[in-house]
Amino acid sequence: MIRVFKRKESGAWLFAGLGNPGGEYEGHRHNIGFMAADAIAAAHGFPAWRSKYQAQMAEGALGGMKVILLKPQTYMNDSGQSVAAAAKFYKIPAERTVVFHDELDLAAGKVKVKQGGGNAGHNGLRSIDAHLGAPDYWRVRLGIGHPGDKDRVHNYVLGDFSKADKRWLEPLLAAVAEHAPLLMGDAAGFMSKVAMDQQQAESM
Repeated sequence: MIRVFKRKESGAWLFAGLGNPGGEYEGHRHNIGFMAADAIAAAHGFPAWRSKYQAQMAEGALGGMKVILLKPQTYMNDSGQSVAAAAKFYKIPAERTVVFHDELDLAAGKVKVKQGGGNAGHNGLRSIDAHLGAPDYWRVRLGIGHPGDKDRVHNYVLGDFSKADKRWLEPLLAAVAEHAPLLMGDAAGFMSKVAMDQQQAESM
């Protein structure tokens, strides 16, 4: 597969949280990627979001590394336009790109990280695959659970998190934000730390 990055690559990383723009989508399960990006920005003192690359973008540092935080404003199905534009400008290869997204096939509150692989029908990932031209970016799969019936999936994903969900959602986002620097080299450590934090939160 042909890579789209031809110039000398920078040492920066790109962290992209996926979701849909607009207040009506803000609390949706599909927007947990946006929520993760917001949590990382707040926890690590990133400057205010600004509009660039068809996205809300903030530049900062995690663990001493330059990180571009991105929330594509193209709607989920066209997320790749924004991710590819930022990656090309900063010369960031796919293997230093991390995408945070909702995952139906994981229990609510569970987190898995993997590099590459298929998109499992996720339209945001499908768009990124097409625009990056390389599948080997990192995916932080944020479990939202499954409604149990495939006919209910659409309304479930495009529905707000419930009040009960917040018992696991808020500790999850806090843990993801705190341990985000580990994603740049220690994905297993990231998953372990997030799981430990969640267990502590559940026991309180």
